[in-house]
Amino acid sequence: MDRGYQCHKLSDSLQGDGKSFVCRVRKNTKMGLITEYPLNPDSHIIFDRLVCLGASGVSRTEKPVRVVGYRIAGTEYLITTDRHDLTAEQIALIYKLRWDIEKFFQWWKKHLKVYHLIARSEYGVMVQLLSGLITYLLMAIYCQRHYDESVSAMRLRQIRIAIHKPNLPPINNKDNLLFL
Repeated sequence: MDRGYQCHKLSDSLQGDGKSFVCRVRKNTKMGLITEYPLNPDSHIIFDRLVCLGASGVSRTEKPVRVVGYRIAGTEYLITTDRHDLTAEQIALIYKLRWDIEKFFQWWKKHLKVYHLIARSEYGVMVQLLSGLITYLLMAIYCQRHYDESVSAMRLRQIRIAIHKPNLPPINNKDNLLFL
């Protein structure tokens, strides 16, 4: 769940289906306090609470959720979950790791020009990820050895054109593409 699509009914639905979640919620979200959990004094956690999300009435969650608040580098994060078996620090780490995955996919899309997954199975996604990373690493090695530069959009474009026009003779200067 993304905080841009924050929906209290979805939280209830996921819990009803036995599915766990960790999601960032908006700062202005109304919360009805049920329980305040004790904190580790050496932690960056600001609070750990059991709450009902939303205002009384229509938008309020039926099932309570756990909200963990923490601050890093001046930014306050409010993370909600149904997991009570984890520490507040573990909940914060799960959110950080989730965000690291988001950043990886953003990098993957930008540098490898992959805009969607071809496969839906775990194995298929892994094959697509690994083949993309191998391709990028080969490109990085090639560009470093032949041009003494990192991979650039211009260089990728030149290589893509050369691949689709295999009859072109190799050009041996730094301004043009060298063939392997």
